[in-house]
Amino acid sequence: MEKHIINTKNAPAPIGPYNQAIQSGKLLFVSGQIALNPDTNQLVLDDIKTETHQVMKNLKGILSEAGMDFDNVLKTTIFIMNMNDFAQINEVYGSYFSGDYPARETVQVAGLPKGVNVEISVIASK
Repeated sequence: MEKHIINTKNAPAPIGPYNQAIQSGKLLFVSGQIALNPDTNQLVLDDIKTETHQVMKNLKGILSEAGMDFDNVLKTTIFIMNMNDFAQINEVYGSYFSGDYPARETVQVAGLPKGVNVEISVIASK
């Protein structure tokens, strides 16, 4: 099995024993991203929309490093702390796609790393 590790300074460094993304053949598996600004290593938790934008920027940085963009995304998984934030998260999330949306699930969870409110992972393909 071919396995290529993707790492970029345009997204936060992993905070545990994992990589930002792994590419195998045409598929790219991107680890869940939180609102950690890669330039400052600080969380961006001003409000749920700003937090979601930072998450999407982190995903964009990893996709770009792999020569892809949001048009290559096949599936996303969104983990949120409060389902009441869904509409605002969905608004920001949707703005990053050109209309050919990926498959997705959204799950409310009891806790996320570093106390964030949203985490998103993606699977993409060239």
